[in-house]
Amino acid sequence: MTTGTRRFRASLVQLRAGRSIAANLDQAEALIRRAAQGGANYVQTPENTALMELEPERVLAQAQTEQESEPLARLRALARELRIHLHVGSLPIRIDPERVASRSFLLTPEGDVAARYDKLHMFDVDLAGGESYRESHYYCPGNKAVVADLPYGRLGLSICYDLRFPALYRALAAEGAEIIAIPSAFTRQTGEAHWHVLVRARAIETGAFVLAATQGGRHENGRLTYGHSLIVSPWGEILVEAGEDPGVIFADIDLAASTEARARIPALKHGRDFDIAVAEASPRPAQREAS
Repeated sequence: MTTGTRRFRASLVQLRAGRSIAANLDQAEALIRRAAQGGANYVQTPENTALMELEPERVLAQAQTEQESEPLARLRALARELRIHLHVGSLPIRIDPERVASRSFLLTPEGDVAARYDKLHMFDVDLAGGESYRESHYYCPGNKAVVADLPYGRLGLSICYDLRFPALYRALAAEGAEIIAIPSAFTRQTGEAHWHVLVRARAIETGAFVLAATQGGRHENGRLTYGHSLIVSPWGEILVEAGEDPGVIFADIDLAASTEARARIPALKHGRDFDIAVAEASPRPAQREAS
């Protein structure tokens, strides 16, 4: 539950992660420290914070269980040192010998795990130019939506491809989320076409602030990600936007704006259950008379 204040400073860390977990964490730590020095209470990193990899065998070779995870231990210690809420966009967490979860962690200023969320929707797509992804070959999807209470308001968790499934965000908002997190690693191809409009739509539909840290640029494995981390208001305004390079962005958030947006357009209260009717809109072929 909130403890009184409804205002906080949010910071998004944009990365360009590669195949070395140690190097990725060094880059992330430096930028997280910059965010904390800038006065952020809440800092979010992108999907694939510790490892950007497409080959299943490379992911499986480096993934650890949550109890063993060296990246998680290092980031927990950092949150504790900096006294921030650190939202780790995702880490590969081994759940059995052949599968991992893409798991997001919300860490408290004491370094504890306040919430964890496993990505619900797997990115199995074939794009133009032969670009193809099959996350379900080695990632195991989650089965539970998650909200978490910060000192200033309620946070709804999601990851990247979840962005394309609006029912998830309506459910998070219905559970009181006024802040929506969408740490991501959008491809450049899909990002150029859809990133801004989808992030803004989720904010408008829910009347929530959307905080979406992402990866950007050409990665060591050859993948191109779009960048353009975004903080969007409940009215759909882009408050701050990154470019393509690694860096840090900030926004001062007043959650009274969420209350105001939901009062102006109370769509969350107006939703109705409904059935679907299938109408026959074209004539049936004429039946031949028996001869």
